[in-house]
Amino acid sequence: MSNENKHTGKDAASAASDVLRDGRTADDSKTAGGSALSQADKSTDKSTSENAAEKASEVLQDDDTSDKSKTGAGSALSQKEKDKN
Repeated sequence: MSNENKHTGKDAASAASDVLRDGRTADDSKTAGGSALSQADKSTDKSTSENAAEKASEVLQDDDTSDKSKTGAGSALSQKEKDKN
């Protein structure tokens, strides 16, 4: 199954960009944010890797994580290619 119709929206891309530029951001948040930001370009057909999806899941479950980090993580996780089973 392809994710050709799923792309990071403007607000999520902006949040992911902010997360990546913030020196206080944890590596898991940056991984998820980078994945989300890389999928903002509608001319590509990228999907979230297994590693980035795992990091995004961890970010979403962390109560101490900022809303911007969670926005980027949620976008990245929603773009994980579904298993073909």
